[in-house]
Amino acid sequence: MACVLEAPLRMSVLSEVTASSRHYVDRLFDLDPQKVLQGVIDMKNAVIGNNKQKANLIVLGAVPRLLYLLQQETSSTELRTECAVVLGSLAMGTENNVKSLLDCHIIPALLQGLLSPDLKFIEACLRCLRTIFISPVTPEDLLYTDASVISHLMALLSRSRYTQEYICQIFSHCCKGPDHQTILFNHGAVQNIAHLLVSTSYKVRMQALKCFSVLAFENPQVSMTLVNVSVDGELLPQIFVKMLQRDKPIEMQLTSAKCLTSMCRAGAIRTDDPCIVLKTLPCLVRMCSKDRLLEERAEGAETLAYLIETDVELQRMASITDHLIVMLADYFKYPSSVSAITDIKRLDHDLKHAHELRQAAFKLYASLGANDEDIRKKIIETENMMDRIVNGLAESSIKVRLAAVRCLHSLSRSVQQLRTSFQDHAVWKPLMKVLQNAPNEILVVASSTLCNLLLEFSPSKEPILESGAIELLCSLTQSENLALRVNGIWALMNMAFQAEQKIKSDILRGLSTEQLFQLLSDSDVNVLMKTLGLLRNLLSTRPHIDYIMSTHGKQIMQAVTLILEGEHNIEVKEQTLCILANIADGTTAKELIMTNDDILQKIKYYMSHSNAKLQLAAMFCISNLIWNEEEGSQERQDKLRDMGIVDILHKLSQSSDPNLCDKAKTALQQYLA
Repeated sequence: MACVLEAPLRMSVLSEVTASSRHYVDRLFDLDPQKVLQGVIDMKNAVIGNNKQKANLIVLGAVPRLLYLLQQETSSTELRTECAVVLGSLAMGTENNVKSLLDCHIIPALLQGLLSPDLKFIEACLRCLRTIFISPVTPEDLLYTDASVISHLMALLSRSRYTQEYICQIFSHCCKGPDHQTILFNHGAVQNIAHLLVSTSYKVRMQALKCFSVLAFENPQVSMTLVNVSVDGELLPQIFVKMLQRDKPIEMQLTSAKCLTSMCRAGAIRTDDPCIVLKTLPCLVRMCSKDRLLEERAEGAETLAYLIETDVELQRMASITDHLIVMLADYFKYPSSVSAITDIKRLDHDLKHAHELRQAAFKLYASLGANDEDIRKKIIETENMMDRIVNGLAESSIKVRLAAVRCLHSLSRSVQQLRTSFQDHAVWKPLMKVLQNAPNEILVVASSTLCNLLLEFSPSKEPILESGAIELLCSLTQSENLALRVNGIWALMNMAFQAEQKIKSDILRGLSTEQLFQLLSDSDVNVLMKTLGLLRNLLSTRPHIDYIMSTHGKQIMQAVTLILEGEHNIEVKEQTLCILANIADGTTAKELIMTNDDILQKIKYYMSHSNAKLQLAAMFCISNLIWNEEEGSQERQDKLRDMGIVDILHKLSQSSDPNLCDKAKTALQQYLA
C-alpha cells in the first residue's frame, strides 16, 4: 500500500512548496514599480543558497518575467540590476537551471544590457554572463555569434576591476581551440589584457593569467606575440616567472607555468632558457608532490608531460628532479582503501580525481620515456608498473585508456623492454583487445605500439600473428584515417620482415591486389613508402621471391611500372628500384624483368639519372640480372649489352662517386669472367 500512496504524497508536498514560492512570482506582476522592486529583492534573498527554491521559481515561470523587466527601458536601473542579480543566482544552481535560462534566451538579453551607461547594471549582467558561460552546458560559440560583442567586451575592460575579472573569466572559459583564439587575438586580447597582470586585485591578475594560458595553448602566433609584450617595462615572460615563485598561491604558480610551457612548445622560448630549465620545470615537478591537492597534482603532471614531450634534455632533467619517477607511482593509489576513509566526502573527492591522476601519470611517464633507454628502465622498474599499464588498457575511462596506450607506446621503443618486461606481462593480449573496438584516437596510438611489438627481435611477434593480427591490420589499411592507414601498412611491413612464406602469402591474401594498388596510389607519401617497404620485405629470399612473383608477378610488375612513370620523389623511386633489384635476385622471377622491355628501358634510364641514389639502385638490378654463376646469365648479359648497358657501365666506372664506381667495376667483371 505504501507504494500506492507514495506518488500522491510527493505531489502534495511539491504543490505545497510551489505554492509557497508562487507569491514571489506573483509580485513581479504588480502594477506598482516599487512593489515589483521589493518583490525582486525578496526573491533574491529567498534563493541565495537554496537550490530547491531556485528550481521552484524557474518552474513557476519567474525567468521570462525577470528577463522582461530587465529589458524594459521603463524599468528603473535599480530594478534591472536586481533582476540581473537574481538571474545570476538562479544560474548558480544546477545545470538544469542554466539550461532553463538558456532556453529563455538569457544571453542576448544580458549582452544587450551591456550597452547601458550604468556601471552597476553592466557589472551585474557580466557577473550573470560569467556564471552562465562557466557552466558545462553552455555552448561557447554563443559568445561569438556577433563580432561586435567581443569588441564591446574589450572596451568594457577598462571600466572597473569587476568588469576586468568577469570578462577575463568569460574569455578564458569560452576560448576553445584555434578559431576562438584567433578571434580574441584579432580583437586585441593580448594588448587589452596584458596590463591586468599587474592589477592590484588578485582576482583580476589571476583571471588575466588564465586568459593567457588558454590563448597561448598550442598557438604559435599568440606565443610569439606574448614573448615581446612588456608591461611597465617588464617583459611578460619575466612577469610569468615572478608569478611561479614559491611564495605565490598554487593556482597562480600552476597557471603561469602553463603560459611558459605553451610559449616554450610554440618555439617562442628556447627549451634551454633558464626560465624553463630553472623555473618552469622545477615548479611543475613541485606540483606533483604528495603535499599538493589531488587536482593540483594531476594538472601539474599533465602540464609537465606537455612541456617535456619532445625534448630529450628536459626529459632527462625532469627524471632526476625530486625523485619524480617514484613520486608518480603514488598517483595510482587513489582512492585510498575504503576502510581507511571515514569521511564520505573525502572518498567522493578521491574517486572523482583518481581517473585524472592515473591519466596524468601515464602521460608523464610516456613523455619521460620517449627517448632515453635508462629512463624507460627506471619507469618499468617502478613498483607494479607493467600491471598498472595492463589495467589501464582495460579502464572504462577513454582518457585513461588512451594515456595508458601512450605510455605503453613510449616504453615499446625500447629493444630491451620488448624482449623482457613486455614478454613477461604478455602486454600484446590487452593491446590486441584494445584494437578490436576503440575510438580512432586510441586506435592510432595502439596500432603504433603494435608496429613496435612486431619488430623481428620482439618475442611478442609470434603470438600476435597467431591471434589474427593480419586481418585486423589489413582492415586498418582501408581506414579513412590517414594515421591508421600508415600504421596498418607499417605493422604489416614489420610483420613481413624475415617472415616465413606462409605469413607473407597470408598478408598478400589479406590485402588483396585491389587494396595493394589502392595503397600504391595513395596521395600520402608515408602510405606509399610503407607499402613499398612491405613489398620489399615480402620479396626477400629467393624461394619467397620466386613463389610470390609466380602468384602475383603480373600485378607487382604493373605496380612498379606505375610508380616509376609517376611524379614521385627520389626516395619513392629508389625504394621501387630496390624492389626490382630484389625481383632480379630471384631464380625464375628475374625473367619477368628480362621479358619486359619497358622495365629494362626504365632501369637503363635510371642508370644515367642525375641522382646517385637512383643510379646505384638501378645498378643493383643490373648486377643481379647479369650475375655469372646463375643459369641463363650469358643470354641476359648479351641482351643487356645490345641495349647499351655495358657502355653505361664503362662510363660509370669513371664516376667520381666511389660507390657508383665500385658497383660499375664489379658489374663489368661479370662480363669479363
